[in-house]
Amino acid sequence: MKGAQAWRPGSMGDLQIFPGSRHRPPLKRPIWILFFISLVSLFLVCAYIYPPQGSTACYIFSSRGCKVLTNWLPPSPTRESSDEELASQVVIRDILNIPTVLSEKSKIAFMFLTPSSLPFEKLWDMFFRGHEGKFSVYVHASKEKPVHMSRYFLHREIRSDEVVWGKISMVDAERRLLARALEDPDNQHFVLLSDSCVPLHSFDYVYDYLMHGNMSFVDCFLDPGPHGNGRYSDHMLPEVEKKDFRKGAQWFSMKRQHALIVMADSLYYSRFRDYCKPGFDGKNCIADEHYLPTFFNMIDPGGIANWSVTHVDWSERKWHPKSYKAQDVTEGLLQNITSIDLSIHVTSEAKSVELVQPCLWNGIKRPCYLFARKFYPETVDKLMTLLNF
Repeated sequence: MKGAQAWRPGSMGDLQIFPGSRHRPPLKRPIWILFFISLVSLFLVCAYIYPPQGSTACYIFSSRGCKVLTNWLPPSPTRESSDEELASQVVIRDILNIPTVLSEKSKIAFMFLTPSSLPFEKLWDMFFRGHEGKFSVYVHASKEKPVHMSRYFLHREIRSDEVVWGKISMVDAERRLLARALEDPDNQHFVLLSDSCVPLHSFDYVYDYLMHGNMSFVDCFLDPGPHGNGRYSDHMLPEVEKKDFRKGAQWFSMKRQHALIVMADSLYYSRFRDYCKPGFDGKNCIADEHYLPTFFNMIDPGGIANWSVTHVDWSERKWHPKSYKAQDVTEGLLQNITSIDLSIHVTSEAKSVELVQPCLWNGIKRPCYLFARKFYPETVDKLMTLLNF
């Protein structure tokens, strides 16, 4: 019996013990792998071109996965600014770098936007008395020449023009007041007031609050609803994007640098003049509710408080705020208003959302309001008795 022969390398005879080569069919291509890679590539390209913006898109990966994807993808190409935008940015940057210099001559400019005479002149006269040299008064009367009873308001009217609610003429009147007030180099803070506004505190309190604050009090919040971002028009592109569009009350109080910036602006103002007006594009955009909030949100968001120092009561959720008659004016009402230290905005969505933030003055939580509106003229005597500055 023959024993099995061991295989030795290099032995040609050993080749005889291997079977002949078998025929192998050609390998099948892994089509499913190629298909999968194609889908992933297509997905990444789409993610780059249309990055996920909302929480729903990010939920696919989890928020962490969405962030990782964003970091991994190359940055989206940035839009090149136009000559007009570059010029605007340079001017704004240099104005913001002007240091605030307060002196014994520094004044607050009180700018009144009214149709005619001011029903609360007696109250304002009591508020101003004894503080000459620390304030200036400017009156924009859009319908009739006012009749004054206070020496502080005599001959303080500026050239005025017609003002129509909801139209750019309201913003024009604000800019007209700022331009006249800026002519006085001692004016360092600028307060816009209506004919129904009243002061809530003494002059010294108001002066210290405004002059020694580190920001301007411009109302500004994001309202995703139909009466907020629903008013935005794509015609404002490319300078004003929808993500930057904001809303707020027009009654501002701003430092000199910001007042100068408003007067220097023509680019962003023109977009609101042309494309934010009632009926345009099938929408009812109100320029005075959106121009300044959007403008400051774009150029100096950290320089504004996002709330106004002028109180108005929207709790009735109507088209117009609550108005106060003589029987409404009590010591309790004034105490309630002056003790408020939270700013509340309500969005115009179907399910209204309350946006609440503390009123921070130089980083310290303080009462929000220095002024209030809307008071009927009949309340003047009662207010003078209760306030008694």
